Amino acid sequence: SPGPGGAPGPPSPRAAGAAAGSAGALSPPAATSKWVRLNVGGTYFVSTRQTLCREPKSFLCRLCCQDGPELGSDKDETGAYLIDRDPTYFGPILNYLRHGKLIINKELAEEGVLEEAEFYNIASLVRLVKERIRDNENRTSQGPVKHVYRVLQCQEEELTQMVSTMSDGWKFEQLISIGSSYNYGNEDQAEFLCVVSRELNNSTNGIVKEPSEKAKV
Repeated sequence: SPGPGGAPGPPSPRAAGAAAGSAGALSPPAATSKWVRLNVGGTYFVSTRQTLCREPKSFLCRLCCQDGPELGSDKDETGAYLIDRDPTYFGPILNYLRHGKLIINKELAEEGVLEEAEFYNIASLVRLVKERIRDNENRTSQGPVKHVYRVLQCQEEELTQMVSTMSDGWKFEQLISIGSSYNYGNEDQAEFLCVVSRELNNSTNGIVKEPSEKAKV
């Protein structure tokens, strides 16, 4: 209400309380907010405190769940925590905290994810990425799997015996009928080509040796 001489008077206690309540509803204290906003290398990410604190000793947990003088991280004008890291590799880090699985897009290098996991001090993810890198290196050193093929010719009545006496490691691939070329009495004996395969064994010095065993007929 206007004061003496038409000048506005002090706000009433009711109006002041309403204004304070409205301001509190729009700007809740950051310490009690469930959601956390991160500015990673200029890209914004939003997650919950529960997700970011999945690893108690991680950088993100110390930053967002133990807010205080320990890290002293700056915030931008929107109130997001500023983190000077590559946002491209932050996605796999955040998704791992969300569901506990390591998912890396094909265009991302596993070494890059490992670097970020070490920076954020997520020990379980570091171990997981190292295992995947080691498995990939082992597969690369072994090279592609190669096969040797055999083509065996037999008559119809010999098929069952041939399959039952085949050496270990050989796998049946294809059976091709080539008609009949022999005549015993009044019955034609149909003949077949049986194609079998087997993986090549790799020696320790990297030289590929073909197995000497042959499928028995």
